Amino acid sequence: MPFASTIRTTRDGRPSRNRRSRRLLGAALAAVIAVSLSACGADPVAQQYLSGDGKGYISADGAVEEIPVAERGEPVVFGGVTENGEQFDSADIAGDVTVVNFWYAGCAPCRVEAGDLEEVWREYSEDDVSFVGINIYDQADTARSFAKTYGVTYPSIMDVDSGSAKLAFASATPIQATPTTLVLDKQGRVAARIIGPVDGPSILSTLVGDALAEGA
Repeated sequence: MPFASTIRTTRDGRPSRNRRSRRLLGAALAAVIAVSLSACGADPVAQQYLSGDGKGYISADGAVEEIPVAERGEPVVFGGVTENGEQFDSADIAGDVTVVNFWYAGCAPCRVEAGDLEEVWREYSEDDVSFVGINIYDQADTARSFAKTYGVTYPSIMDVDSGSAKLAFASATPIQATPTTLVLDKQGRVAARIIGPVDGPSILSTLVGDALAEGA
């Protein structure tokens, strides 16, 4: 379904919801964020991006797009092999709100947003929420190194050889920028997308919370 029919809204992002899991993981999360910020600070590619140098990634404006329930397409069925050699199938997370992040290790804003994605993943780790990355360029060892460096704990599908995971989303939404982050509703339909880097955890947290609240 083309996105011309969607409603586009730029969100200012309201405060994240206070959840028991966030309180329990507060100390660990602070450590993860500190490591991520430290890594970005020493990372020349991330610094190029933060200073306005567009090398190493496909530019996008960071716009947030939400799709009304009545205008969502069919559920997206996707899968593949993760960086740890495990088979991932969207059927295994049926019923969850799912965040899908398209990324690759050499993408500067992917490095900068990694801590924000991880923070939201930890915030909702005890809810019916799943996170999965789709790595579009790298081999597994590079993806594993990235996850270790930036403290990413959710899996990523290695899509460089087949492109099948990216293709699965093509009919629902064009993936024209990297990074792109999608929020799938409980039926597996694209409910929202962020074109470009996640600008802090608040906006993504709000989108995930909204998707969780649908039909509750």
